[in-house]
Amino acid sequence: MKALFYHHFQQTPAVERVSDPVCPAGGAVIRVEATGLCRSDWHGWMGHDDCIALPHVPGHEFAGTVVEVGSNVKRFRPEMRVTAPFVCGCGSCEYCRQGDQQVCPQQTQPGFTHWGSFAEFVVIHQADENLVELPEETGFLEAASLGCRFATAFRAIVDQARLQPDETIAIFGCGGVGLSAIMIAKACGARVIAVDRSQSALENARNLGAEHLIDAAAIADVPTSIRDLTHGGVHVSVDALGHSATFRNSVASLRKRGRHLQIGLLLADHAEPSLPMGRVIADELQLFGCHGMQAHRYPAMLELVQRANIPLRSLIRETISLDEAADALTAMSNSSPVGITIIDRFE
Repeated sequence: MKALFYHHFQQTPAVERVSDPVCPAGGAVIRVEATGLCRSDWHGWMGHDDCIALPHVPGHEFAGTVVEVGSNVKRFRPEMRVTAPFVCGCGSCEYCRQGDQQVCPQQTQPGFTHWGSFAEFVVIHQADENLVELPEETGFLEAASLGCRFATAFRAIVDQARLQPDETIAIFGCGGVGLSAIMIAKACGARVIAVDRSQSALENARNLGAEHLIDAAAIADVPTSIRDLTHGGVHVSVDALGHSATFRNSVASLRKRGRHLQIGLLLADHAEPSLPMGRVIADELQLFGCHGMQAHRYPAMLELVQRANIPLRSLIRETISLDEAADALTAMSNSSPVGITIIDRFE
């Protein structure tokens, strides 16, 4: 099969011919129809993720068609249209048994623990536990755009923070995950404040329903502006970027008993940001991490998309071929694109 391949971190990947994957007894091989290009893929290529073994094929936000299932698989068969969460559970540990596959200690992640979806085919282990059949109304492009960004934002906002109608939420960073969070928050009936340094990102946020826009490049004290705007702070705040400054600003923007959601990865120089624990204690703030979403929660997410008529296509910035993916991946060293880039051509 053709795959985007790198032999060394931070060296430009190239499309190569590699062996087709072998189907595990409990797994499945999926023909990739569309796969999103995510900043997490860039972090992996940079060497920020210690579970990647070289040489490597990145990619974890995908949708496709089953071509082969293992002998132990009961729920899936060839030709089914599927997707999968980027965190796949083992199916047998205590966390998987209680429905928390997203924190499974033996988890597999396509594009990280094994070769990913920047290829014609990808393997998913424990298919009965981790594959999700796509409804007919959900196309491959839309399903790939759900990927880790939309699904992680859904779990964070709906399952972790339990955002309520008429609450106010501040979202720091209006890239793919931030724009996903805006759409989900609006579908939940919340009032949204979007924060970014890019005018184009803020305009996208407005188009997707943000009621207030804050240009972090023009305002010296963003948390004070948010607390003034909301008469005390927001109920929920989200660091959708993954930066020590946005993390601190997010926490500082909360009202008493507010909930902070950390969705953006805090890596490299930002891995251990300082935290004002005095205020966390005094104001009884709640801090939530969010590491993906379980396969069994996909139906609830897809139901919200349908019921609220969430325009998933608006998240997609462009579609490219596999041959163009190397340049798109390495370009993330200079800036984060607004919206999602999806690979949908593998010839």
